[in-house]
Amino acid sequence: MGEAEQRDMRKYLQQSHDRIFENNRIWAEEQKKKHPEFFERLSAGQSPEYLWIGCSDSRIPAEAITGLEAGEMFIHRNIANLVCATDLNVMSVVNYAVRHLHVKHIVVCGHYGCGGVKAAMTPKDLGLLNPWLRNIRDVYRLHDAELSAIKDEGKRYDRLVELNVVEQARNIIKTAALQQCYKERGYPIVHGWVFGFNDGRLKDLEIDFEGQLKDIRRIYDLTTDAMEGS
Repeated sequence: MGEAEQRDMRKYLQQSHDRIFENNRIWAEEQKKKHPEFFERLSAGQSPEYLWIGCSDSRIPAEAITGLEAGEMFIHRNIANLVCATDLNVMSVVNYAVRHLHVKHIVVCGHYGCGGVKAAMTPKDLGLLNPWLRNIRDVYRLHDAELSAIKDEGKRYDRLVELNVVEQARNIIKTAALQQCYKERGYPIVHGWVFGFNDGRLKDLEIDFEGQLKDIRRIYDLTTDAMEGS
């Protein structure tokens, strides 16, 4: 990179940085005008109704597409919206949201065109991503018969996105936090949604939460042992 190019790049980086703070200033002023008590309410604490587990994809702003405001949704995002029992990050989020924030709904939201799911379908060594993407490949293995019967590659890809959401929702239902709190309070319930870029709409996969919970408890029943952090 030449000296002129470096100068232009530094200028661009500074401008893009400054733009965020200008946007923040405008947003803060608008919030004060519309809702004078807005920041006072935020400072008092949070009591969100929803836990959102979504993909890290930058094109899916959770609050914007659901119409919710700051403080209404607790959010965790990672590549391909996975809920792995060995991932202390997502497990901590689920535990805190369920046991301490008392969320009423847990949403696993995937999206069509997911790069993580597509990468998992690619027979290629992806280095550090391999162990993460193997979780999606395991979803493919579990549903191989259904997926292999779909001849259209795009439709097969879309269906794997949906099945991945369903399996991650099941992983949440397997946790002690969910099972114990649902038994005690009757909530939270778990949903599986998929976002479409073509129309901006959310698709409800209509997971049978009660049925899934009943089936899962045959093997993963943790309702009698309050293991904090599980």
